[in-house]
Amino acid sequence: MADESTQSIVIDAPADRIMAVIADFSSYPEWIDAMKETEVLETDASGRGLQVRFQIDGGMVKDEYTLAYDWAADGLRVSWHLVKGQMQKAQRGSYTLSVNGVNTTVTYTLSVELIIPMIGLFKRKAEKVIMDSALKELKARVEQR
Repeated sequence: MADESTQSIVIDAPADRIMAVIADFSSYPEWIDAMKETEVLETDASGRGLQVRFQIDGGMVKDEYTLAYDWAADGLRVSWHLVKGQMQKAQRGSYTLSVNGVNTTVTYTLSVELIIPMIGLFKRKAEKVIMDSALKELKARVEQR
């Protein structure tokens, strides 16, 4: 897979609260601007999503896709990959949490390959915008609770 982009943010909350927000796929449309619909297709024994369908509409970017999730046993990492998509050929990503006293650093790593080829510079810029928005929206959602 192509290059990946990485970005981090510090959230004033414990890791378990952050991971609970990340795992609550059904609430994504409430706090992620571009997210129009989610559907958990498969769960693990703990009730966390293993396969989730997403429908996004971010103006110029509209897509419906399904991701498969892998939850780390320590509760500090979740990774995913694309199962199927309309506009995407591949997607790999992860959230990794690092506890710093009362704060938690959330690191988001993302690599997306679209069906339509995109110049590397534009692709990395798009990934940066996606990650920046996702991290800010996650921080706002967690800290308002």
